[in-house]
Amino acid sequence: MTDKFLFKLIIAGSGGSGKTTLLRRYTTGLFSGGTKMTIGVDFSVTNCETSKGKTVLQIWDFGGEERFRIMLPNFCLGASGCIMMFDPLRPSTFIELDEWIQIVRQNTKNIPIILLSSKQDLIQEGHPFAVAKDDIESFISEEALNNYMAVSSKTGVNVVESFEQIAELMISKSTNK
Repeated sequence: MTDKFLFKLIIAGSGGSGKTTLLRRYTTGLFSGGTKMTIGVDFSVTNCETSKGKTVLQIWDFGGEERFRIMLPNFCLGASGCIMMFDPLRPSTFIELDEWIQIVRQNTKNIPIILLSSKQDLIQEGHPFAVAKDDIESFISEEALNNYMAVSSKTGVNVVESFEQIAELMISKSTNK
């Protein structure tokens, strides 16, 4: 019999980085480009199959606009993992990751964090990658993040894999206490 786990997962990053579109693609399998701004926080519950057991994810999608950040510390409480996102075509969303990491780390207990760059389909179509890969690698190392993946909510590339990976990291942390 496989174990069943329940985790609170937060998705954080600047407005327009693709958080809500990623969540909708993962939970419904559908791409809905041009989603509306998340006001405060959005919430979903879904099942995730991993090699370590069945996992129920309570996913909290944070609004990325500056005016909502005051609410974030309280929403971080009790989180077991974090997906941190940026849009590689918009450098400001990468630069603002420092602030997001700080908010999450100050209000959680050393949870696993993976970094996702969104909109990979646009890069494959020839749009220039506005954030240098060396900068991404340096950031991952400096912040001691658990992993990095490029995703596309439009094509589905690495969407499921990113949630499976963070679920496995949360399971590992919870069972190694």
